[in-house]
Amino acid sequence: MPEWKETVRAPEEEAEGPVVQAQSKSKAFFKKFMQRRTAVAAAVFLLILLIITVVGPELAPYDPAAPDYDNLLSGPSPAHVLGTDEYGRDVLSRLMAGSRLTLGVSLSSVIIGAAIGTVLGVLAGYYGGILETLVMRGSDVLFAFPDILLAIAIVAMIGPGIINVVIAVAVFTVPSFARIMRSATLSVKESLYVEVARSIGCKNGRILSMYIFPGTVQSMIVNFTMRVGTAILAAASLSFLGFGANVTEPDWGAMLSSGRNYIGVASHLVYFPGLLIFLTVLAFNLLGDGLRDTLDPKIK
Repeated sequence: MPEWKETVRAPEEEAEGPVVQAQSKSKAFFKKFMQRRTAVAAAVFLLILLIITVVGPELAPYDPAAPDYDNLLSGPSPAHVLGTDEYGRDVLSRLMAGSRLTLGVSLSSVIIGAAIGTVLGVLAGYYGGILETLVMRGSDVLFAFPDILLAIAIVAMIGPGIINVVIAVAVFTVPSFARIMRSATLSVKESLYVEVARSIGCKNGRILSMYIFPGTVQSMIVNFTMRVGTAILAAASLSFLGFGANVTEPDWGAMLSSGRNYIGVASHLVYFPGLLIFLTVLAFNLLGDGLRDTLDPKIK
């Protein structure tokens, strides 16, 4: 009979196991994600926009606040690729500088809303009872109002300003994360590994942090990506209506607000900021769709 020998793995090989498994999962994720060309194109666009947000103001061809009274309301030209505004300020430079303000407000509000909504949703889904009822009914009340109307009402109560816009957008972002994370938690907490963790005496805090939350993070990532687009629209709308950034600041919504007065003689003041808002929101939505399809094991 052939002699059976037990294979003993070296400690180095055992340590490499989880690393190799993580690398294989990462390769599978990227391979599946790269098959979705629209999502890849959106990711490339957002990466370029992120670079412009970080270093764009320093690379802008002109000072975004410097007027040029010899080129008032001039159209696109070799000297000013996207034209100038009513004060002769370069539109391209202001859009590059405004990306930092617009994306900063949007990302900050979604991060705050995601943090609060995730905590509420996970706790409501795990513990249930009166906590779940309060969280879900509170979310229903907020869902009863359109996002932009709720944001306008909040800003009207607490006053205009960038900080208040962040608060307003964060408030209507919370119920979305709370509902999605509650549903994901209800699904994950019935898993076998969670039942095993309970049976061996793990405390609720450890179960939530080590088993429940990692199983729901995919839902949070997808929703986060899509909510950023909604936040950009809301922040730009509030600035357009005069509740957000001042019209003199290089904010995309504020640029639209000031440009509408000259749409008949200098339509580029409306077209270029509006086009940039449209492309950015579209890119975040396409990226969210791609991440959802990639992370969903049911979709091949």
